[in-house]
Amino acid sequence: MSENLNASADAETDNDVETAAFQEFSSPGDTKKTSPAPTDEVNLDVILDVPVTMSMEVGRTQINIRNLLQLNQGSVVELDRFAGEPLDVLVNGTLIAHAEVVVVNDKFGIRLTDVISPSERVKRLA
Repeated sequence: MSENLNASADAETDNDVETAAFQEFSSPGDTKKTSPAPTDEVNLDVILDVPVTMSMEVGRTQINIRNLLQLNQGSVVELDRFAGEPLDVLVNGTLIAHAEVVVVNDKFGIRLTDVISPSERVKRLA
């Protein structure tokens, strides 16, 4: 029986073999460029609904575990910032701006005072 399978396999290899034609993937209006030229507009629609985590950092400190365990209601922890200094605005842990705290309709908010340029953000990653 295995001889019949081998014979039929050999017969198939003797026949003309057609190669499969695959369609190339491209976006609408794509002109087969591998990467966009600097003057082309980048379509941001694909990422506009991606959720990110935005946080405001008032300051930081280092504390040993002994002191951490002694904290209770009313304890004061000294931070590395002075009163009145701007907050750091972080998106997914990356600094994107500085801001100040405001109150709007009895709710806290922030007002951006300085936005970090994209090129500066890239420099900070390296």
